[in-house]
Amino acid sequence: MDDILHNPLRLPEDVDLIRHPNPIMPRLWRAMRLGAANRCPVCGTPPLFAGYLRVRATCTQCHTQLNAVHADDIPPYFTILLVGHIIVPLLLLVEVNFAPPIWLEAAIFLPLTTLLTLLLLRPIKGATVAWLLHNESKADARDAFHD
Repeated sequence: MDDILHNPLRLPEDVDLIRHPNPIMPRLWRAMRLGAANRCPVCGTPPLFAGYLRVRATCTQCHTQLNAVHADDIPPYFTILLVGHIIVPLLLLVEVNFAPPIWLEAAIFLPLTTLLTLLLLRPIKGATVAWLLHNESKADARDAFHD
């Protein structure tokens, strides 16, 4: 057990980090940065995703069950929120200062909105998966402490 806690990169194959009473999970912001960078939130080994948005079942290095949590609608919600806060002020700025025809605004801002959404969705989902894994590992540790 002490080997596992002191050297998180050399874990036995049968250790389940999410269900382990003393989960080895980095701090929240580090885990979220790793997830956003398409890396395992626990050990930092790439890749986190098996496709564009499909999360791998387990990490190849630390064997964390990456698909143990389901991000569901959280990443699209945060993506829409962020893209909206970027695009709407730009759109208003262009409309007030230049007053271009509506077809020109649509030709500029529709592709820009689509591109920003596609670029931000994957890192936001990675960070969300890391956040959910972090919260689940804390809850499992708390449950094991109370048992």
